[in-house]
Amino acid sequence: MKYCKRCLYPANHPLGLTFDKDGICSGCRVHEEKDSLDWAQRSSLLEDVFAAYRGKGYARHDCIVPVSGARDSQFIVDVVKRVYGMNPLLVSYNRHFNTERGIRNLAYLRGTFDGDYMQLVVQPQRIKKITRQTIRRMGSMYWHVLAGQTVWPVQVAVRLKIPLIIWGAHQGTDQVGMFSHLDEVEMTRKYRFEHDLMCCEAEDLLGGEEKIEQRDIEFAQYPNDRELSRVGVRGIYLNNYLRWDTKAQHESMIERYGYETADQARTFDRYSDVDCQHYSGLHDHIKYLKWGYGKVTDHASREIRLRRMTREQGIDLVRTYCDIAPNDKQAFLAWVEMSEETFDSHIDRFRDPAIWERVGGIWRLRDSVLLHAQDEGVEAARLSLRETQCSFALTPSRAPDVDESRYVLMARGHVDGVPVRKFEAD
Repeated sequence: MKYCKRCLYPANHPLGLTFDKDGICSGCRVHEEKDSLDWAQRSSLLEDVFAAYRGKGYARHDCIVPVSGARDSQFIVDVVKRVYGMNPLLVSYNRHFNTERGIRNLAYLRGTFDGDYMQLVVQPQRIKKITRQTIRRMGSMYWHVLAGQTVWPVQVAVRLKIPLIIWGAHQGTDQVGMFSHLDEVEMTRKYRFEHDLMCCEAEDLLGGEEKIEQRDIEFAQYPNDRELSRVGVRGIYLNNYLRWDTKAQHESMIERYGYETADQARTFDRYSDVDCQHYSGLHDHIKYLKWGYGKVTDHASREIRLRRMTREQGIDLVRTYCDIAPNDKQAFLAWVEMSEETFDSHIDRFRDPAIWERVGGIWRLRDSVLLHAQDEGVEAARLSLRETQCSFALTPSRAPDVDESRYVLMARGHVDGVPVRKFEAD
């Protein structure tokens, strides 16, 4: 397997990577734009976009912002509302695997920014049927989350006639350099289908062993082109206009608004996915079983590119986290009503033969980035460090007596007894 000489990504990255003559991947090359673009000029372009929609009377709001109890949600809303003076409608899709901490973060976000909010909660038995179907069809326990998160804001935009949707970072740009920031790529049905949904539309799940019906998949269906055109729906990505640094962004939200962080099972990043019981556990382990790498590789590659970590430090972190068994597997199997043997047999069918082989009934990796620390060309590709520390803060819980291991489908949307830090417009 070929690995990037600068970051830790392998050639079999599911979003697709290319390598130049120096062995540096396309993701690293596009990432170099973060140090060369005029971000003041790009933020001015963002203001031009917002000016075309601000206060134009689109329903009660001039844009939609998808949010959750983690990732960069607080940062995005802070930028949109405090810095640029927009009036967003906040929307979220309930992933069903919620944590208490994520529910609190989302409640504080809503209280902090005092904005209108809409959430979609799909009936649990429908989600379970769909999840069993997607495990069989593509080895994915997370398809329903990806489908819901990427379409619910679009459905709301069509229904309420609010044309502008503001997303955070475009994964294809930020991870693998699929586009330049200068392309100003926007959200499309095609990208969602090919990458987020793994080439499986909701309609493809109809029937099957779970006997899925039309009503089961309506929450995940993309509006048709006629509806999108009538409203003029477009979805922009902030990372095309702002220098995207999720670690720095989260730390500013910790300081400004008290964002809660948490240890994650299979990575050192304590910021990104604290709202989900499985994202950095079983879901990430499935990714590892398919492609031979997990979130720790994503996070270390990001930090290497941002010059906070050496490639050797990243490889050490992969060594520390890659083989950690998820402790949330049994909880998920009980929820989805599937035996471990059946689940494992489905996942095994989707292991990439370019990186996995089965010998004597045992699966083993053909290769690993752990074996590529001293590859020729690594030193020439190295970036000098700009920061010597790459630590992720663990914040104290605002509810220390709460059981953080249990599933939370629904919870109160507000928090009593603890002051919320209100934002103040610049």
